[in-house]
Amino acid sequence: MDRIDIIKEVPKVLLHDHLDGGLRANTIIELAREQNYNKLPTEDPAELEQWFQKGANKGNLVEYLEGFTHTCGVMQTKDALERVAYEMIEDMYNDGVCYIETRFAPVFHVANGLYYEDVINSVLDGLQRGKNDFGVGYGLILCGMRNMENTLEIAELAVNFRNRGVVGFDLAGEEGGYPPKNHLEAFNFIQRNNFNITIHAGEAFGKESIWQAIQFCGSHRIGHATRLTEDMTFDKEGQIAGLGELAQYVLDKRIPLEICLVSNVHTGAIDKLENHPFIKLYKEKYRVFLNTDNRLMSDTSLTYEYLTATELFDITFDDIEKLNLNAMKSAFAPYKERLYYIYEVIKPGYAKMREKLLSLKV
Repeated sequence: MDRIDIIKEVPKVLLHDHLDGGLRANTIIELAREQNYNKLPTEDPAELEQWFQKGANKGNLVEYLEGFTHTCGVMQTKDALERVAYEMIEDMYNDGVCYIETRFAPVFHVANGLYYEDVINSVLDGLQRGKNDFGVGYGLILCGMRNMENTLEIAELAVNFRNRGVVGFDLAGEEGGYPPKNHLEAFNFIQRNNFNITIHAGEAFGKESIWQAIQFCGSHRIGHATRLTEDMTFDKEGQIAGLGELAQYVLDKRIPLEICLVSNVHTGAIDKLENHPFIKLYKEKYRVFLNTDNRLMSDTSLTYEYLTATELFDITFDDIEKLNLNAMKSAFAPYKERLYYIYEVIKPGYAKMREKLLSLKV
């Protein structure tokens, strides 16, 4: 078996994936026609894919986010939202993902008169229909936007839908100039309701963003966290030689770091894949795992993220299993559900692949 086939077949867990960043090009074009959305740069699926990817690959987070104008632009009806969610689950199934936590910002889907409840219910309907058809588990994370003042309202919606498939609250958008501590009311509300928080931090801004996310806002996971290395010292070989207080705290408390290799180059969080701190963090025993971020914009999949890691950082089959166990341990699913995926899906899936590979060698 080829390496890519092995990675695709084994069960994987994805916790950082934006629903509006993973649409199929064909779907965007069809939804645009249905909704009379006439702003697409092209109606050729291959050209449209390339347009999104070219626009994303500019090394700048602000420019990277421009493509979302079009994906969100066609996600303005109940049917469109349900379809996008359903197709995402199908895409996960085809990529060997057994559990996904997808996220989106409801505020971007009310331009044509939908209520927040309509938006969230439609996405949940699509996710559940996808789970029924393909067997992929899911959780939905609602994003508040750093540059907006309605994050408390989104946090309240997340809690209101917690028994219907929403598993947490996120803060997303441009980091520079919009510190997470500006949204303490929303985070305090989530904490008082014993709910889950993940925050984009340390991607386009420094370690201070990560510190605020954890110590001010109570984040249980950190999205990206590439700038955590600013709180570390390195030896002449580039290996970690010392940890500052924040880096030590993140390690000691096992705070999960949602690593997105490919998109971090596109947003300018790192200059090139070879320099990504992922492998240093992994070797230092941080709780890291790989994610896709935006599959359409970054032309990626979870299989591709792990394939990239095997090629650049020499991670092994055992490492891939451990990273996916890290992810499942870090999921916002209830404890018993996490145990189910670990012991009934992930571990048996990797054991089965080991047997297959042994039989092929014989």
